[in-house]
Amino acid sequence: MLDIQNCCLVVVDVQGKLAQLMYDKQVLFKNIQILIKTAKILNISILWCQQCPDALGPTIPEIAQLLTGNEPIDKSAFSCCGNEQFNIKLNESKRQQVMLCGIETHVCIYQTAADLLAKGFSVDLIADAVSSRTPENKQIAINRMAAEGINISCTEMALFELLKTAEHLQFKQIAKLIK
Repeated sequence: MLDIQNCCLVVVDVQGKLAQLMYDKQVLFKNIQILIKTAKILNISILWCQQCPDALGPTIPEIAQLLTGNEPIDKSAFSCCGNEQFNIKLNESKRQQVMLCGIETHVCIYQTAADLLAKGFSVDLIADAVSSRTPENKQIAINRMAAEGINISCTEMALFELLKTAEHLQFKQIAKLIK
């Protein structure tokens, strides 16, 4: 179960023209925005990665504008864990749970999730906040991650796991994000 004090959000490669080619992109963008807003409300650490931004372009504006104050971690390895700056920031966060969102599910998301799991982190793949260019690639990757021990979740499930109760001080503020 996700815990506010022990988790972080990792936003992966929601960039340029590639982001526009994603299957069900509007749902993807909306759910990533909800996760970022929730993380900010609950003071959950956010790590933000970009794959070769010189080639793929920057993070799309509707996501990047929510990440002001966070510096993107530019990477060339498909796995975020292949970047030393990412590993340093993740270790500095002192969090053992990772909520993972972004693109593409069958490449950078899968490889990041597998590496995080191998390093001993608990990984929650937010399945409605990841995508690939085809639904088949997305589903194959989700199936493989589930088989390998990664927790498969969705945006609303993650939000309510974090809150635990309707009496949480930020419940109403977060509930408004999904209405």
